[in-house]
Amino acid sequence: MTKLQGVLLTLALLSASVACADGDYVSPTDDRVRLSLGLMRVSASTSVRADTSAGTAGIDINAEDELGLDPTKYEPKFQAMVRVGERNRLRFDYFELDRSGNATLTQPLIFHDAILLAGDPVQSNLSLRTFGITYGYSFWHSERFELAGTLGINSTDLSASARVQTQTRHIYEEEDQAGPFPTVGLDATWVASHRFYFDARAQYFNVYVDHLNGSLGFYEFDALYRLRPNVSFALGYNLVRAHLASTETSQSGEFNFDAKGQQLFVRVAF
Repeated sequence: MTKLQGVLLTLALLSASVACADGDYVSPTDDRVRLSLGLMRVSASTSVRADTSAGTAGIDINAEDELGLDPTKYEPKFQAMVRVGERNRLRFDYFELDRSGNATLTQPLIFHDAILLAGDPVQSNLSLRTFGITYGYSFWHSERFELAGTLGINSTDLSASARVQTQTRHIYEEEDQAGPFPTVGLDATWVASHRFYFDARAQYFNVYVDHLNGSLGFYEFDALYRLRPNVSFALGYNLVRAHLASTETSQSGEFNFDAKGQQLFVRVAF
C-alpha cells in the first residue's frame, strides 16, 4: 500500500467511525482532543552549499534546477492536540519531505570534498524531517475566538547527499545538520458559525550558537467545515522555512529551504 493510499484509507475509517447529532454542538475552542490527517501538495525550493573540510567555500547549488529534484510532491499531514483545562494545551506536529533526483551536470560543482565535473551523472537525495511538541496558553478564550501564545521544541534533521557512479569516477558526499530548536509563536481560532471556523498559527526561531546560525518557521492557515460536530473537513495553506549556516571548519556550509502549498485534511475532535 502506498503512502497516499494509506492516508486516504485512514481518512475514510475516521469519517465512518465518528458520528454525532447536530444538537450536540460544542465550540471548536473547547475541543479537548483533535486529530488531523490529510495530504499536502508541497512546492519546494532548495539551495545548498557544502564547503570542503579545510574550509574552502563550496558553490551554491539550486537543488531543483541543477540536481533534478522534483519541485512538487504530495506528503501526508499529521497533527494532534490535547487540551488540559480551559487554557492549556499541547500540540504535536510531524512533517517530512524526502526527494531524490538524477541529472547530468552542465557545469562543475564543489560539494564538500568532492569536485563534480560537467557531464557527471549525479544522483542526489535531500530530506527534511521535523517533529514538534508545542505548549500553548490561551490568554483570550471564548466560544467564538481563542488566541494562544505558544512555546515549542522541534527536533529537526536536514540532510543532503550527492553520488556519481561511473566506470572511472566513484564519488559520494553527504551533508547533515540536526538538532532540537525552540520556537515561539501564536495560535488563533475564529468560529464564524456552527459549521465554519478558521485556524491559524505562526511559529518562529532564530539563533546563533557557537558556529551555527539558524532559523526555522512554520506558518499555517486553515478553513474548516464541520460535517458533524466532531468531524470537520479542511482546506488550508502551509509554509515551512528553514535556514542553517555553519562556520565550523570541518562542517561549514549553508542550507536554505522553503516548502509551501495547499493541504486537504479531515479533523476528528472531542
